[in-house]
Amino acid sequence: MRGRRGDRMTINIQEHMAINVCPGPIRPIRQISDYFPRRGPGPEGGSGEAPTHLVPLALAPPAALLGATTPEDGAEVDSYDSDDATALGTLEFDLLYDRASCTLHCSILRAKGLKPMDFNGLADPYVKLHLLPGACKANKLKTKTQRNTLNPVWNEDLTYSGITDDDITHKVLRIAVCDEDKLSHNEFIGEIRVPLRRLKPSQKKHFNICLERQVPLASPSSMSAALRGISCYLKELEQAEQGQGLLEERGRILLSLSYSSRRRGLLVGILRCAHLAAMDVNGYSDPYVKTYLRPDVDKKSKHKTCVKKKTLNPEFNEEFFYEIELSTLATKTLEVTVWDYDIGKSNDFIGGVSLGPGARGEARKHWSDCLQQPDAALERWHTLTSELPPAAGALSSA
Repeated sequence: MRGRRGDRMTINIQEHMAINVCPGPIRPIRQISDYFPRRGPGPEGGSGEAPTHLVPLALAPPAALLGATTPEDGAEVDSYDSDDATALGTLEFDLLYDRASCTLHCSILRAKGLKPMDFNGLADPYVKLHLLPGACKANKLKTKTQRNTLNPVWNEDLTYSGITDDDITHKVLRIAVCDEDKLSHNEFIGEIRVPLRRLKPSQKKHFNICLERQVPLASPSSMSAALRGISCYLKELEQAEQGQGLLEERGRILLSLSYSSRRRGLLVGILRCAHLAAMDVNGYSDPYVKTYLRPDVDKKSKHKTCVKKKTLNPEFNEEFFYEIELSTLATKTLEVTVWDYDIGKSNDFIGGVSLGPGARGEARKHWSDCLQQPDAALERWHTLTSELPPAAGALSSA
């Protein structure tokens, strides 16, 4: 353009682009803040929110589009502002901790709006549970698979046994939703992690939460899935040991103790084990239990259960009897060890626990209650640790 003859009129770059490229009214230039969801009142004066007409519709957070308000602190149902998270779907479930029976009941109800994983735009979803920290194979529970749906309904009850108040204090329940593929590896859809400390004994708590993406591991991306799982378990175990100062946990065992006044002896019931460590390459163990009453000068106090094949949650329901006076029993220690049976080589030690005057915690209390309450059958869950009793190493092949 020219004004007076010989003079050139200058046009800045914004006007040039508006005239030659963008017909119509010039729209406001988006700022970096437009790409982030609007939070509540800002730290400084004012609401901290831009006027609605200046926020691009495609960039507005889902809560703003639906007219939803931010939930207050302490609400049971968590909400997410990220489209990336809500695109995975939501999961509805109930949790109940029964202190009397030492069980954790997980009712998996339904999921809605799951991310399509198959070529037909649907998925074959199932849910699996893990208690962390802990050996994933040992404490995994799994629902049935629902075929060709993004809104599956399970209504399945999954139960963990041997759960104590200490578990409720420091363990986390990981709930993962996966897509089953018969011709390839199953695919991960999303997960939820619930700290068990949120539960109150004997009070069912209802959850309806958006699925989240898998928590990334610190291991290299080139590492295989199996090695990444081991790395995750070892990292969680190391953190638990540093925070709790405990030995490695190898599972749980349910014992029954009763001193019979009529028979003048101790009746030991080996009822069941739960979440045992896997010792075989197939991811399972062939467990059996041995008991000794120490000190054992004559080496006649050994009792052994039968072997349960290929399981990490065996049920034994066997009883052993030790003929002994109550006054003498007070000076003894009951040693309980769990082993993995192997053919042609030494059996593998899974874990053990000792009950007696020198024990600590629940093991000492169980022993003391047995001596103080004759003829009463007392059942308690005990944690198996990796500590091998001094006399047990030489008897591993027995």
